[in-house]
Amino acid sequence: MSARVEFTIRSFKAGDLSACKCLYTEGLLTASLPPNDTGCDIDDIAGVYMSRAENHFWVAQLDGGEAVGMLGVQHHEKGVAEIRRLRVAKGHRRRGIGGALLETALRFCQARGDVKITLDTVMDRDVALKIFEKFHFKHQNSKRFGEKDVLYFYLDLYASTKKSKESQ
Repeated sequence: MSARVEFTIRSFKAGDLSACKCLYTEGLLTASLPPNDTGCDIDDIAGVYMSRAENHFWVAQLDGGEAVGMLGVQHHEKGVAEIRRLRVAKGHRRRGIGGALLETALRFCQARGDVKITLDTVMDRDVALKIFEKFHFKHQNSKRFGEKDVLYFYLDLYASTKKSKESQ
């Protein structure tokens, strides 16, 4: 396991766009986009994620200023959040950055009163699967796109909130 690094999670700023585009491209598993993804949100992070209070985008930044991770939250229906664009630069994986980004997004969703969080990933992302498991996401289903399996996950915040209230 790699050594931990000092980083901060902060909200996206316009100056991060180029670094986020690089992280997005580096994270693609093939030269082309999967059929279920247009990638157009990465060209307009400010408009898609930062212009509406229910959406948000975070960047993981090293102490020296380098952006090495990102994650977005989008809402398409009331009470249901979608985790999008979780990426960590190749040289900085397995150092707690992805988990910190995901934890930040979960706190955001809980504070908003969301009851469910969804996300999807391609089967080849073993590290991502371990993070989702750590945060208790449940596998919902899978679909085949070309040569890749896309796995769909969800986290039921309503059930975990209900359990914690009942135990008080």
